[in-house]
Formats: sequence, C-alpha cells, structure tokens
Amino acid sequence: MGVFITFEGPDGSGKTTQIELLARRLRAACHDVILTREPGGTSIGDQIRAVLHDVGNVAMTAETEFLLYSASRAQLVREVIRPQLQRGGSVVSDRFADSSVAYQGYGRQLDLEWVRRITQFATEGLSPDLTIYLDLPVETGIERKQAAFAAQRGESNRLDRQTMDFYRRVRQGYLALAEMEPHRWLVIDATQSIDDIQQIIWQRVCQVLPEIRKGERE
Repeated sequence: MGVFITFEGPDGSGKTTQIELLARRLRAACHDVILTREPGGTSIGDQIRAVLHDVGNVAMTAETEFLLYSASRAQLVREVIRPQLQRGGSVVSDRFADSSVAYQGYGRQLDLEWVRRITQFATEGLSPDLTIYLDLPVETGIERKQAAFAAQRGESNRLDRQTMDFYRRVRQGYLALAEMEPHRWLVIDATQSIDDIQQIIWQRVCQVLPEIRKGERE
C-alpha cells in the first residue's frame, strides 16, 4: 500500500530540494511514487494557479483566494491523488490542505471553522499519512526567497507581497496545526544542512513505509 506524504513550509525552506531527494530514494527502493504540487498539479489546477499568482490580481478577496485554492485542490484529489493511492502507489505533494488553514485561515484570518468545512468537502475528507513541515524564522525565509530572485531562481507571485505580520501568523498557524496532530506532523528545523534534513525525513518515512526499511536490510 502506498502513502500520501505532504510537505509544508514557507518559500525558501527547501521543500523542492527535499521532495526531489525523497522521491529519488523512494524510487531507488522500487516504490511507485508520483509528485504533485498545490495549487496546480492538473491542467485545470495550473490555470487556477496562474490566476492566484498573477500579481495584477490585487483586488482578489481572501474568500475568493481560498475558494480558488479549494477548487484546484478538489480537481487534484479526484484526478491525481486518489487514483494513485487506489492503485497502491504513493503521492508526495508540495503543499496540500494545511496550506489553506495556515495561509487563509490564520494568515488571512478567515473563519477557521468554515475553512475546515470547505476543505473537508474539497478533499473528500482525504488527509495525509505524513506531513513534513520545514520550519524557518520568517526573516530567514524572506531572505532566502529574495536571494533566489536575485539569482533568477523561483517565481514571483502575488503572495510574495504580504506583510511580516501575515507571514508570522502563517507560521503560528502551522505550528498550531502540528501541535494538534503530532502523530501526523514532522516538524524540522529548516536551518539545518540539506543532508541532515533528508536523513530525518527518511527515518520517519521508513516508519510509515516499513517495507522500505525491510528492503534496505535485505
């Protein structure tokens, strides 16, 4: 049986690097895994992503933003994630529903109960088996993002133009979510080296997928 693993964290936390490293190790262990991202991951979702990230959409309300993320997520679950899990494969996603709770719930300060209800509807109640949160101080994340822009790496989008208080609320939201479900969340200090972070992730994934650990011993 496959598992559903999600990565959360601010831009600059190293999610992309760690996702690629994890996928490489899973595939080397002959595990069927696909990668996806939010928003996007499908043709329809990618069109929604373009609208959400368009820096010209300054009039977009918090409610519209949340519903668009939810629409992209609903398509992703039905078109990609559930079919893969039903085949017995695994999914590793760059963000999932926890992003909306953190960014639109805590960050935009939308009603958390409504955020959770709509998210439940959009995902058909699907929850990750493991959520890896790469935690960074807000200032460090912003510095890394700016350095990536200067090196012409990464995409600039509408959500990059928020206040420091917004990003602090988002981080507080993530930490609150992790505290509520410690069995599902793995919180990692993202200021550590890439290798150290990957080793922490791999040890936890081997607990979730014991057949991998068994295969490595044989």
